[in-house]
Amino acid sequence: MIETRYHDSVNVLQALSAGAAHTPFDRAAWFALLVDTGLVPLIVTAHDGDATAALALTNSGGRITPLRNWYAFTWRALAPLGAGGDALITAMAKHLKKHGYRVTLEPVPGEDGAAEQLASAFRAAGWKVAVEACDTNHILPVKGRSFAEYWGSRPGPLRTTLKRKAKKVETEVLTHFDPAIWDEYEAIYAASWKPAEDQPAMLRAFAQAEGAAGRLRLGIARADGQAIAAQCWTVENSIAYIHKLAHLESHKQLSAGTTLSAALFEHMIDRDRVQLVDFGTGDQSYKADWMEAVRPRYRIDCLDPAQPKAWAPLAKRLLRG
Repeated sequence: MIETRYHDSVNVLQALSAGAAHTPFDRAAWFALLVDTGLVPLIVTAHDGDATAALALTNSGGRITPLRNWYAFTWRALAPLGAGGDALITAMAKHLKKHGYRVTLEPVPGEDGAAEQLASAFRAAGWKVAVEACDTNHILPVKGRSFAEYWGSRPGPLRTTLKRKAKKVETEVLTHFDPAIWDEYEAIYAASWKPAEDQPAMLRAFAQAEGAAGRLRLGIARADGQAIAAQCWTVENSIAYIHKLAHLESHKQLSAGTTLSAALFEHMIDRDRVQLVDFGTGDQSYKADWMEAVRPRYRIDCLDPAQPKAWAPLAKRLLRG
């Protein structure tokens, strides 16, 4: 018999995420950082014998959404794939009707079956479910290549830029957290074309934790001693994640961002021996110069037809066809 419980603390995810974490964004420590920013957790767990699953959520007036912010590349259920996991998620989905009329889950990956599992489970629980692509994920499958082999397949203009500009900047890739280097990163980001950081303290805490665990790859590029470009990557399970990159527009002519990216790709491919590089979400055109494949990210929108608040959005969905 499946037992479903609700929790207002992410501590319950400690044991579960330790075995179910696929990415940095599935770990209990990640959800704890989110709570520190002010998000209020609604954690749902389901147990059946030794099998356990969880949904890390938050609730605002009956609108239930993932416990996440824009730093996360993905969100998924912390549940095993297969019939056992399906049953646990279905049980949680049924109980969620007591807490809200709408559950919108995004951005859910599809390549590992996570999107299909969630959509099927919520349908089985009686929700009206719509699934649509909501974002794009650019990736590089390394396929056993060296950096030199990978670089030889890059577009000509990109390779020419590196050849012409690489000697004008000095790059460094750290595998630990350095407060002074991070201060330089924050200064570059604040002065770059990027929008203001939403939660800079959270990102710093994440980088510190990843550095302590040996997963951080922090890149910095300098010209005449001045830091002009910085990037924050992490690596785990043979996957490199590109979290943040920024450069000073005042030194754009030096193409320090290109030179620093090449240094980090070389480090990840030749030293860390990653199998995949993940460029996060967003379909910016420059990513195609570095990446070789694209994956969709899905929005799974679930409405409970038994609740009046769901009728208007259900009608709009029907009108859209």
